[in-house]
Amino acid sequence: MQVKRFFAADMRQAMKLVRDELGADAAIIGNRRIAGGVELTAALDYKLSALAPRVPNVELEDELRKTQSRIVTAQAELSSRSESEDGNRQLFAGLPLTASEPLVETPVETPAAPVAAAAAPVDPRLFDAMRSELSGLRELLEVQLGSLAWSQLQGNQPQQANLWRRLQRIGLSGPLAHELLAQIAGIEEPRHAWRMLLAHLARRIDVPEVEPIEEGGVIAMVGPAGMGKTTTLAKLAARYVLKYGAQNLALVSMDSFRIGAQEQLKTLGRILNVSVTHVDPGQSLAQALEPLLRKRVVLIDTAGLQASDPALRMQLETLAGRGIASKNYLVLATTSQKQVLTAAYHSYKRCGLAGCILTKLDETACLGEVLSLAISHELPVAYLTDGPRIPDDLHLPRRHQLVSRAVSVQMQDEPSEEAMADMFADLYHSPGKRVG
Repeated sequence: MQVKRFFAADMRQAMKLVRDELGADAAIIGNRRIAGGVELTAALDYKLSALAPRVPNVELEDELRKTQSRIVTAQAELSSRSESEDGNRQLFAGLPLTASEPLVETPVETPAAPVAAAAAPVDPRLFDAMRSELSGLRELLEVQLGSLAWSQLQGNQPQQANLWRRLQRIGLSGPLAHELLAQIAGIEEPRHAWRMLLAHLARRIDVPEVEPIEEGGVIAMVGPAGMGKTTTLAKLAARYVLKYGAQNLALVSMDSFRIGAQEQLKTLGRILNVSVTHVDPGQSLAQALEPLLRKRVVLIDTAGLQASDPALRMQLETLAGRGIASKNYLVLATTSQKQVLTAAYHSYKRCGLAGCILTKLDETACLGEVLSLAISHELPVAYLTDGPRIPDDLHLPRRHQLVSRAVSVQMQDEPSEEAMADMFADLYHSPGKRVG
């Protein structure tokens, strides 16, 4: 029997390392979280290896519930009877259990002596280790279930499996692909099914009924560094000036962190003959905007800060504050990875997002990931940019054109089996969505 350890940033990468080196018949005999990722212990020619990856979905889910029950029991034994119920709720908050599998309940007993009422303290690190181990187990099962579900679909429904592959080449998420395929379940002709899939995808993309700068008001560009906020603001400003003139437009900069950011906006203001106001950290944005309220459009450029930076929280709270009435648009570079896009949304949603602006379409190799994010979080796509020219490379989105572009830049190679299994594994993050 060959046993080896694998280290990776997350469970999916670790599983890929196992498959690449030991093959599909390897058995996972241990997993744990470590600093910077996860550690998997895998074995080849393990006696029980034939059972783990091939059990039906129901059996794998039963194993997860059994594991939950064992950990609850262990917790109950370690904690006092008086604290066990509270401990169970804390440990398993958010984990679904069926009605037939209640959490362990400890019978109420009258203590024989006052000394028995004193509970032995339980190390909180033990609970943290349990949570981490259970989280790793669930992630591992999701990967295995995704691989099993994909294998079953290829054997039972090859036509639907082909549509799944085509959606994966576009870069759509598993839950969105599942919803789209459910809408064309009754269509058997492959070409018609594909056209209807793309039509349903186009309908899911939300776009504003009125162009933001036509609607007027205070408009802020928010998002991480490198997404194209300042360039997009310059394109919007030039677009407005060319159409309506400079007298009813003002620019505001909240970026005091990036070298040269204020100088860029000053230069833009001189070229367009538009006033530029700088708001330093701690300065009241409402007071800075007060003299500009007579302007029809005020465009705000914000700093791209890390999610852990306290200045970001202050900036977002300022934009969301009373008296501002700012419409905040999340600027997303379509060249960014899925994890970067998701992290950007969760970092900036606290200021209240009116929609998103997709940039760098001329450089992207995949549009499906950013479209999946916009659709799943109901973010209207306000503008598109696809080049450096100001303002020529700023466009209003058209649903069907955006879908056509996503298809035209799709991956040319067929997706790997690992990529398809990962796409199916995404479904197990969304309650109620299963392949079938």
